[in-house]
Amino acid sequence: MSTNKSDDARDGDIGTSPSRIDNADLRFEAKRAVVWVLIVGLFVLAVYISQSLLVIFGALVFAAMLDGGSRLLGRVLPIGRIWRVFIVLAAIGVVLYWLISYAGSQLSQEAAQLPEIVQQQYIQTIAWLNSQGFTFDAGFLQSMTGGIADGMGTITSLIGGLFGGVTTLFLIVIIGIYVAVEPKLYERGVAWMVVRDRRDDFFETGAKMAFTMRRLMAGRLLGMVVEGIFTWALLAIYGVPMAILLGILTGLLAFIPNIGAVISGVLMVMVGFSGGTEMGLYTIFVYVLVQNFDGYIIIPMI
Repeated sequence: MSTNKSDDARDGDIGTSPSRIDNADLRFEAKRAVVWVLIVGLFVLAVYISQSLLVIFGALVFAAMLDGGSRLLGRVLPIGRIWRVFIVLAAIGVVLYWLISYAGSQLSQEAAQLPEIVQQQYIQTIAWLNSQGFTFDAGFLQSMTGGIADGMGTITSLIGGLFGGVTTLFLIVIIGIYVAVEPKLYERGVAWMVVRDRRDDFFETGAKMAFTMRRLMAGRLLGMVVEGIFTWALLAIYGVPMAILLGILTGLLAFIPNIGAVISGVLMVMVGFSGGTEMGLYTIFVYVLVQNFDGYIIIPMI
């Protein structure tokens, strides 16, 4: 009996961990501390691998576009998914080929003239403000211009480093194609990291997210096309210089929320005022018309 009691005592001693917190409040606070440490750790990890995360995000966006296009083709073409994806890729390639071969020379000439026109309009704007009684110190203007140029150069270099490289674009395209061809394969791979009892919820949430992403990308792409074509047509009718370039820039910048439309509008108005006050006012009218048509009709309908 004494031996059994001693064995039970030893078993009880072994079962009690020296790191166990008996107080319930202390255990709760310890769990909170662990959660905060994990959150901070994940944030630091996200910052450290931010470039890779941006590449993955870009690939998923591209995959959503390919997936949406293949699903639309599936309504009229009863062929395999992989063939529908490659048809969408071929259509993208045809558009890029036309853009480079037919409009490339004209776009390059207009793009070379754009910085000069912007600089001239900047000088004329400062001169007009001075004539209206606003005084600007030359040193202050020079420093401000230099600061803006340095800032734009920094932003351009960062964007170029993240997305402008051929290798990065190649990775985005390749990963996007793989995900678009076999989305279920990668979805199951992520689901393996989820608790088994919650996998049904994960698949349901993933399906809703994919549906929303496809609609969002469809809306953005259609909005880009509408803004680009309308801008080009309305500017060309009035004879505004660089109508094709401004239309393409407006369409591309429409993909960037908030600031994209502002940048394209400033460029459009500056080019318009280079041809006179009436042309400048017309470009303002075009900008307001196109943005309101896209924001209040196209996007809400989609």
